[in-house]
Amino acid sequence: MMSAGTPREPTAAGGVATVPGASVFAVETPAGRSTGWWGMVLLVATEATLFAVLLGSYFYLRFQAGPHWPPVGIEPPELVRPFIMTALLLPSSLPVIWAERGIRRGEQWRLRTGLATTILLGLSFLAMQATEYADNLELFTFTTDVYGSLFYTITGFHGAHVTIGLLMLGWLLVAAFRGSFDARRHERVRIVALYWHFVDLVWVAILFTVYLSPWL
Repeated sequence: MMSAGTPREPTAAGGVATVPGASVFAVETPAGRSTGWWGMVLLVATEATLFAVLLGSYFYLRFQAGPHWPPVGIEPPELVRPFIMTALLLPSSLPVIWAERGIRRGEQWRLRTGLATTILLGLSFLAMQATEYADNLELFTFTTDVYGSLFYTITGFHGAHVTIGLLMLGWLLVAAFRGSFDARRHERVRIVALYWHFVDLVWVAILFTVYLSPWL
């Protein structure tokens, strides 16, 4: 006996017959990555290009400026604070990974805990950057020379990306407490995690370029 929802097609004798396998195709979901995931990949690629241009400009202008870098009158950046900032930001990807894997299993508490931990680490990073700016602005500003322009542009651009990432993570956390995610609905978590991992990786390039290279 055929069910009411079984697809049929007319036969030569005027009756109907079931279409083999049609019910399977009717419930099959599309394979591959989502549109949102590909959109985030394109955004990350665009932003990575912008950072590459900024870091390339840094090295170009550095070698054009002569043997002294930073220019005379400005000391090379101190490294203790950037290393602390690195210790805060890079490990912040781990709670996101942990949270994403947890929600794939339907573990709401892992999602909420992981997101909250990452947000705390990201806010600590921004607080450290604010103290760095407060100290550096007494020595040089954005308009002091080309070094000051590059320093504040590159680090500020990255700080803006960290802020955007924290806003997205905060949005996820609020949605998580509302029960918006489960083992089958967590695509937004994966998309935001991709952006946050990008922000962390860019910081490694900035650490080497802006903070370590003047000492080499």
